[in-house]
Amino acid sequence: MSESPDCRSLLSASSQLNLMEIDAIDDKEFDIPQVDTPPTLENLLNTDPVDSHSCETSSLASSDSGDPAHLKRRKKTVEMNASVHGSVLRHSLLKGISAQIVSAAVSHARTHTVSGVIAVGTSHGLALVFDVNQALRLCLGTTATGAEFGAVSALSINHDCSRLLCGFAKGQITMWDLANGKLLRTITDAHPPGTAILHVKFTDDPTLAICNDSGGSVFELAFRRVMGMRSCDSRCLFSGSKGEVCCIEPLHTPPDLRDHPITPYSLLAMGSLTKILVIGLKPSLKVWMTFPYNKSDPSSVPQLAWQFVPAQKTYNPVLAFCRGDTVHFLLVKKEEAGSIHVVKQRQLHLNCDLISLSWISSRTLVLVNSQEQLQVVDRPSQEVLDQLDLEQVQLVYNSRHFKSLATGGNVSEALALVGEKACYESVCSYAGQILYLGTKSAHIMTLRNWRERVDFLLRQERFGEALALAWSFHEGTAKAVVGLYGDPGKRRGVVADKMVEILILFVERSLKRCPDQGKIQVLEQHFQEVVPVVVDYCLLLQRSDLLFEQLYSRLVENVVSRGMFLEALESYIISQRLAHLTTPIMKDLLAHYHGNGLMDRLERLIVHLDVTSLDMQQVVQMCWENHLYDAMIYVFNRGMNDYITPLEKLFAEIGPHLREGRQLTNEQVVIGNKLLVYISCSLAGRAYPLGDIPEDLVPQVKNKVFDFLIRLHSETSEEEEVFPFIRTLLHFDTREFLNVLALTFEDFRNDKQALEYQQRIVDILLKVMVDNPDFTPSQVGGLFTFLARQMAKPDNTLFVNRKLFDQVLEFLCCPDDDSRHTERQQVLLELLHVGGVVQFDEGSLLALAEKAEFYQICEFLYEKQHLYEKIIDCYLRDNLRKVEVFSYIHNLLSMPGYSPAEKQNVWDKSLQHIQELVALDPSRSADLVTCHFSEHVQPILSQLEVRAPDGSLSLAPYTVTLDPDLHEQQVGLLCRFDPPGLQAFLETSQLYPLEAAIKMTEQYGHSEATSYLLEKKGDAHGAFTVLLTKLKRILESITRDGGVAEGDGGGAKDGSVPLEGLESSLDDIIALCQRNSQNLNQQQREVLWFPLLEAMMAPQKLLRGPNTNHTSEALKELTMKVLNAMSSFIPLPDIIQRILQDPVYGKGKLSEIQGLILGMLDTFNYEQTLLETTTSLLNHDLHWSLAHLRASVTRGLVPRQDTCNICLLQYRRRHDPPEEIVIFSCGHLYHCQCLQAKDCGSGSGSERPQQWSCFKCSSNQGGRGGAMADQRRARSTSLAQTNVTSSLREPGLEAHGKKLFVEATLDPQQAQSWDHLRCLYHGPSRLAILSELTHCHGNEKAGLLHPAPQGTGSVFHSEDFKLKLCPPPAVEE
Repeated sequence: MSESPDCRSLLSASSQLNLMEIDAIDDKEFDIPQVDTPPTLENLLNTDPVDSHSCETSSLASSDSGDPAHLKRRKKTVEMNASVHGSVLRHSLLKGISAQIVSAAVSHARTHTVSGVIAVGTSHGLALVFDVNQALRLCLGTTATGAEFGAVSALSINHDCSRLLCGFAKGQITMWDLANGKLLRTITDAHPPGTAILHVKFTDDPTLAICNDSGGSVFELAFRRVMGMRSCDSRCLFSGSKGEVCCIEPLHTPPDLRDHPITPYSLLAMGSLTKILVIGLKPSLKVWMTFPYNKSDPSSVPQLAWQFVPAQKTYNPVLAFCRGDTVHFLLVKKEEAGSIHVVKQRQLHLNCDLISLSWISSRTLVLVNSQEQLQVVDRPSQEVLDQLDLEQVQLVYNSRHFKSLATGGNVSEALALVGEKACYESVCSYAGQILYLGTKSAHIMTLRNWRERVDFLLRQERFGEALALAWSFHEGTAKAVVGLYGDPGKRRGVVADKMVEILILFVERSLKRCPDQGKIQVLEQHFQEVVPVVVDYCLLLQRSDLLFEQLYSRLVENVVSRGMFLEALESYIISQRLAHLTTPIMKDLLAHYHGNGLMDRLERLIVHLDVTSLDMQQVVQMCWENHLYDAMIYVFNRGMNDYITPLEKLFAEIGPHLREGRQLTNEQVVIGNKLLVYISCSLAGRAYPLGDIPEDLVPQVKNKVFDFLIRLHSETSEEEEVFPFIRTLLHFDTREFLNVLALTFEDFRNDKQALEYQQRIVDILLKVMVDNPDFTPSQVGGLFTFLARQMAKPDNTLFVNRKLFDQVLEFLCCPDDDSRHTERQQVLLELLHVGGVVQFDEGSLLALAEKAEFYQICEFLYEKQHLYEKIIDCYLRDNLRKVEVFSYIHNLLSMPGYSPAEKQNVWDKSLQHIQELVALDPSRSADLVTCHFSEHVQPILSQLEVRAPDGSLSLAPYTVTLDPDLHEQQVGLLCRFDPPGLQAFLETSQLYPLEAAIKMTEQYGHSEATSYLLEKKGDAHGAFTVLLTKLKRILESITRDGGVAEGDGGGAKDGSVPLEGLESSLDDIIALCQRNSQNLNQQQREVLWFPLLEAMMAPQKLLRGPNTNHTSEALKELTMKVLNAMSSFIPLPDIIQRILQDPVYGKGKLSEIQGLILGMLDTFNYEQTLLETTTSLLNHDLHWSLAHLRASVTRGLVPRQDTCNICLLQYRRRHDPPEEIVIFSCGHLYHCQCLQAKDCGSGSGSERPQQWSCFKCSSNQGGRGGAMADQRRARSTSLAQTNVTSSLREPGLEAHGKKLFVEATLDPQQAQSWDHLRCLYHGPSRLAILSELTHCHGNEKAGLLHPAPQGTGSVFHSEDFKLKLCPPPAVEE
């Protein structure tokens, strides 16, 4: 199908206008009437365009409209278009052309269009040419021609619509004159015979065309006419033997860009199965760029499309291409040097396989995927603007021609696979229009202009989306915009008028469709979707007149819409987007919020509005009645410039309650806080609650507020105390009021009148608060702290009598007043910190502080005088801070910045108070002594012993020193005063005399400590004897209690406590035996274990009777515990024999000792199973490792070639005496002599084998030395060196095809492979573990009495060694 550019149609004019995106035409200058919708092809065609989204169509493609599947598909299309962009594409059916296609019974067709001409090729070899009215103008060819040449496979019309090229399925090409329908040329030898024409395309040069056949080759066709004879010269541009080309696309320059610098090059893009090529046909053939595809499906179809795109006030061609789901963009421009420069731009990634790619504008692409889903994509943002389903179009595919069925199917499988999805000749784009040819119809797609897109949404009553889309046109953010011309101001004006129409229509439609009856929630939901949207867009358009006059007058008819409208204004008022309301709206707003009880929200609205148009009295009364104090203040300030009346009203609310001493309510507290903030803002020149006071009113407002505060009496009552307003604020919150004054005084530096106010307020504060029992010490102290801060400033102008400070000091330091002691001290301390100390005499202040027991004040003064040693007394006397004295002493003695004399005084003072410090906290005292008094430990201890004979020397265990005598003394003290801490000290300390410690623990009867010391000494038997003696005493006690219990029946109840002690003692002695049994022989072990066993079994002989069953069972369980522990060191037969010899177990039934014996047998079975499993795993691991080692060592090496890589001679051709050949794992082969000549060997002597390195691999390292070079050289060394004898010396062997191999030797490279195998394991290999086990079995005599020395490297001596074993697999019977 084709259209002609020289028809001077309005279509070509519109295409030129579409390209003028940079220099807009001024309509007024040229007196051009406004045209909202530029004419396009379908406007000129004599048929009604059919909207693909409408419900009616007379096209043949919709003849199946009764099909449920078709209805479902059309419904889906509507849903997909419901996006913020609206419907971007207009889909129209060309009824006239479709009727001709059906009537001609065309089975397969091809289309091409240029300007006002559309050409359709048929399967009968005919070419149908239609004009802009869809009238059949020409029918080119005959059925005889079709029988000879086959179906039309490709069409092309030149730019002036004078010539038509037809390509056929059997390879012929014909040229027709479109003016008279005359056949001009029949070309049969332009390309190899037996291939179909896939593409034929005119270039911008009418004498030059390009064709592409099914062999994948591309040819240039040059048309000549000499002496009236027409001819055609063919030149191969690309051979299919180098890669089959599937599509071609020459660059066509628009008419208004004919002088573009890229035009003379006549660029051609070709898409093969593997890459894209861009070549220039003129002035000479040259390849400018190649670009490979990404990995894609082999059946994906390559796509190409050119488009001139504006950028920086210039136009340059952009090539879009793809194969699969990624679209690439290449910007082509000419450099100043004359060369073509190609710039790769951002890619477009999709999730579908594309079969068609077309430009519909310089910023918009139209894509069709393999599911025949059409997508409109905005290239800059890569956003999908619209989607359509083309299934109803029934696209025609070019599979027959790609497979070349008409010539015998002689094409490659790859090209035939691509042809399954090829529809190149069914899609044609020109001047912003895309034609799609189906089997029974022809369709055209164009971009809707902006007004059509908005109206499309309005017809569906999607007013909100229509407004959003129109606003995007107004702001210039919309995509694929058509029909908006002129400067931005004109565009916004046109769109704004349209939006006004939509808003009025939206409101009228919502009121008409308002539910007449039902719940109020239904009405609210109905108007919630309308009113906020209308308000928002009116304010965006800055059309408050439209909002408050036309629209509100319509909405006020409905009560719900009226309320919704008023509440919708709230967010815009608060955000300062709407500051002024008309008087009727303001009146309705107040009434609505007041009537619905929305007072908090109303207050927020009032303080953001211009209230000059309000009824002030009505608003103030409403605010006061509803406690809207912020709004009231705002109305007085902004509406009447009155800043004092709000103060009077607010003071009247809280003043009487504070004067009477009553508790304020929560609301009154809020009022008080608002008062403070309001006063602070007024004195600082800021408006309350937001904004600023006009600059010309700031001094006046400040003076008025100060005059109000310092009034002697209020206007309402004169019986009150003087200065009622200042008193009220001081009683409400003294500290915050003083903070407000402090902030205000910061701005009074250069204002003489303000400084007078400042002094006046200070005098009033002193008069009101000093000697006034109504104020607490904290409040009075806060006042003088405030004054001290002000007076400490360098530019201070305040005057305060110093006697007042002395008076306050005496008041705060009064020793007779014990109330609020901490509060008074903190107030005075804060006063001193801010500079108040300059107002006092330090001597009298210190005396008063000591008398009042203000120790923090004393510390402050002592520190200022550098009397740090006296601060220790302050800490010790202060009950609240006593424990902080340790940190103070430690920090002062440790930190720099103090003189040696000062530190010495503190040191001496600390020694004087050591007794108090120890009594306060022995632990921290010990730390202090250890850190700073380590050389005076003995005198300190002597001092403490003299002063504390009553047992308070329990502090001694905390002292730590390096003197052994002190350690011995400490052990004695622990034995006397802290037995629980004795064991821990003995285990952590190593400096006490061992013999003396043993004597002291024996003296005081601490068996556990004695046993530990004896074991540490090496006397395991002595330690065992001590613990055994203790155990026997406990057993005797239990036996004796059991005997008494048998007589009176009460012993069983109280026997749990001795049994617990017995179990603890037994655990200690078992642990002792287990620790020492490892270093003893069998006889020595029996000396330990058997007495313990006898000691446990002996008491059981004495326990008889029914009341001793519980004790007897407990002793048997503990005896079983001993047996389980000793079974690891004593042979089982010896244990059983000793048990059977005992009278307790030797008599009676076997069942009495069955539990003991079965327990020992279970332990034996477990250990035996563990040993068998371990042996099996190690044997299996050994076999696996040796098998892999043998496989790696015996692997054959295959040389890359049979020539030496040094001398380049084959070893077979050398007739020298038999010579060794060296083959490396890299595959290189060398003569041994050649390697020796190149000095590539290492090692000498008969004991050490010769080591070789590959000469070629080593030389490739570029002479790099160091560790890396050695490592790489080691990698090139062969794993096995094979000695080969030349086969030419032994013809018999050569005849049998054999080579003589001498002995293969193992070298250190095999050790490298062994190390590689070991790397497969985490930690030491199991073979190494097996070696250790073997070594251990070979040295059984060493045993546990002679352990291996540390550092031998054995894996069994590693602390973190873990042998992870698994049991053998279970086998089901």
